[in-house]
Amino acid sequence: MPPACANVEPRPAPSAPIAPVRRAYHRWVASETLEDYALRYTPRRFRRFSAARVANTAFGVASFLVLEAVGATLMLQFGVVNAVAAILVAGIVMALVGWPICVAAARHGVDMDLLTRGAGFGYLGSTLTSLIYATFTFIFFALEAAVMAYALELALGISPTWGYLLSALVVIPLATHGVTLIGRFQLWTQPLWLALMLLPWMAVLVQDPGSVARWLHRDGAVLAADGFDGHRFGAALTVALALVTQMGEQADYLRFMPPQRPGRRWRWWLAVAVGGPGWVVPGVLKMLAGAWLAHLALEHGVDAAHAVDPNQMYRVAYEHLLTPGWAVAATALFVVVSQLKINVTNAYAGRA
Repeated sequence: MPPACANVEPRPAPSAPIAPVRRAYHRWVASETLEDYALRYTPRRFRRFSAARVANTAFGVASFLVLEAVGATLMLQFGVVNAVAAILVAGIVMALVGWPICVAAARHGVDMDLLTRGAGFGYLGSTLTSLIYATFTFIFFALEAAVMAYALELALGISPTWGYLLSALVVIPLATHGVTLIGRFQLWTQPLWLALMLLPWMAVLVQDPGSVARWLHRDGAVLAADGFDGHRFGAALTVALALVTQMGEQADYLRFMPPQRPGRRWRWWLAVAVGGPGWVVPGVLKMLAGAWLAHLALEHGVDAAHAVDPNQMYRVAYEHLLTPGWAVAATALFVVVSQLKINVTNAYAGRA
């Protein structure tokens, strides 16, 4: 007699219910708006943006106000002559180093860590590159957030602690939606940023045309002697060249550059030049402007410790155009716009 269990039909395995959190996670991963192929090759089907759009998005990183702070610090520590020479040489070196990196990223759709791996350094080299790059973005994210926090304190009286928190958290919704939303944000804010930056420069040049000559003919160093000195020039150049790591963020955007099209190759190369090493041009100008505006702030009674703060530089500059109250408001608006533009990139690059 067969056993009783022989006639029992096998039951299908119970299916595990899909939790709403799990379903939402898979939906987010499948969304190309939220997932920008971080640490991976960017397929051609996703490189659908125009070359001009990608270049404009990458060019938006030139807004960061640490450039002005670096220029002012170099002037005060190493003198006007050494600071100007170091800034100009650093700009040339960064452009030459960044050009092949940006071309490779735009042509092959890969970012810095994959470029490192493909260049023969392997997984270890790629890991070290990612570590260096992530450290750079985290440090500059904190520095840029601090500049914005000081602007909020200057204009609204918000304590630095809350200002740091607000400055850091406000960019997260923009960064999480990837290059699509970041591109729109950079496009909308680019004219406003340029106007707010150039207006105080022109106001000072019109109202006080001798300010540039006074700056160039005065050694602003605190501890150094007058004139050019090789050691101080080398020290200033070392500080300025730390900004070469910025090319990694350019590559993060340029990997979305569309392939070249016959008859429009010049547009592709122009877009890569503007979105890649092109940031060095306004970057050098902003560092020189920072040294100049810091000297102007010193002339208007700002102490050396605060003259390197971009908030104080532009407040003094805007007072050549507006009343003190409106100058503070314009400075705060300019700083907030500038820092949002760069920190959305720092947050995006840090997650990528």
